[in-house]
Amino acid sequence: MASPTESICKILTLLKRSRDFQTKVYQNQSSGQSVSVFYIESLVDIDMMVKYLYPYLIHYPFTSLQHLADVLPLEDAHLSSAPRDVQQKLLEGYLAIQLIEQDDLVLLVKAQKKIERTLTIPEVEFSVVGPKESFIESLETNLHLVRKRIPSERLTVNLFRVGSLSQTKLAVVYVDGIADPENVQTVIQRIQTIEFDEVIDSSYIVQIICDNRHSLFPQLLDTERPDRVAAVLAEGKVAVMVDGSPHALIGPTTLVEFFSSFEDYFSNWIIASFFRLIRLFSVAFSILITPIYVATLNYHYELIPKDLLGTLITSRKEIPFPPIIEVLFLELTIELLREAGARLPTKVGQTIGIVGGIVIGTASVEAGLTSNVLLILVALAALASFTTPVYKMGNTIRLLRFPFLLFAEMWGLLGVAFCFCILMTHLLSLTSLGRPFLSPLFPPRWGDWKDAFIRLPFSEQAKRPLSLRPKQPLRFNSDKAKAKRDIENIDE
Repeated sequence: MASPTESICKILTLLKRSRDFQTKVYQNQSSGQSVSVFYIESLVDIDMMVKYLYPYLIHYPFTSLQHLADVLPLEDAHLSSAPRDVQQKLLEGYLAIQLIEQDDLVLLVKAQKKIERTLTIPEVEFSVVGPKESFIESLETNLHLVRKRIPSERLTVNLFRVGSLSQTKLAVVYVDGIADPENVQTVIQRIQTIEFDEVIDSSYIVQIICDNRHSLFPQLLDTERPDRVAAVLAEGKVAVMVDGSPHALIGPTTLVEFFSSFEDYFSNWIIASFFRLIRLFSVAFSILITPIYVATLNYHYELIPKDLLGTLITSRKEIPFPPIIEVLFLELTIELLREAGARLPTKVGQTIGIVGGIVIGTASVEAGLTSNVLLILVALAALASFTTPVYKMGNTIRLLRFPFLLFAEMWGLLGVAFCFCILMTHLLSLTSLGRPFLSPLFPPRWGDWKDAFIRLPFSEQAKRPLSLRPKQPLRFNSDKAKAKRDIENIDE
């Protein structure tokens, strides 16, 4: 086995092949000692080196690297003789300092250049009421935003590195004493067994550690809001945060959570429950309205009222295509407009989405390619799909209507019902970190319904969700929370 000196020298030789790897040799004026400094120029803060390091290297009479480490006014300066540690630290933005006559020991000094954007408002999960901070691409900043909201010694952070090539920093965050140890261990075990060369975003982690990699449904909830992460950690969930990603992952999660906006908790419980029900209705409408249109016109026209049937016949009398072709044409047109609007620059994309939709819709009706009734239904379905608070679930909803359309074309409403049974079978078998994805619907947990389809007042939510199996089920004393604390009986 090679000695530490030979291994460190080999690492430095390999790094020197890169033009941004720098080697500087300084002569200490007090002791005459020569000092070599190695660093990657694109990763270190040169101003900090000039201000805090060079004066000590040149003027301070140190006798050893340990002596130098003790006097440097820097947050992280430690000795190392491990080649792997030296390599990793150099690639993170550290300086490696060697004495010429003592090459088997290296002083590693943290001098990272931090380039990161400032905190901004959430763009995907925007809310009118509530905090306006969102995560950024710095793991340290994101952890700070969470710790600021949970200043507790029980908040635990486990750090890992994933990706054999990228060596991306990753944090598993949970509240000790509340989160189920089995959930925590499941997340940690799956992260430790990741076999992939490059991980650059949390979306990679979702696809690697999820329970069913072939499902359309996201099995971990991703969020850009620190307040949401803090809230679910207090419930007993586990969060995964990746350096370089402005989104955190939350698990275990359930299907109904993808249709609840975090703004619901900043509103009156009646208003929040109403809008949550509106979202659920919108999702069902978005998936089923065009399949029902195709099934009804092909097989079940007798179910249409006579007055409405006349309107449909009039709108379709010039259409040369069957309903399925008509629907697919409009659905794919809507998807094309969405994709074009998302990929173009913001101002141009908005113009394309609005003007393109109006022009193409009007032209297709006038040209006799689609009926005006179907155009209204497709537009409403597209609008309803936008009510989904989580972007990835919105993509799933957009795709689900196409299998329903296929079954509606083959077997009518019976085909729609059969496709719904297939969907429910898949959802019943789906899990998130080993926990049922349809909870609290199945298995039925009536205590968790207080924050599922509707949101009851905070005074009614004294217990954490049973599906998470928290070690501390009770959040607060419900009797005290419901009591009226008027000033005349506050001492009673």
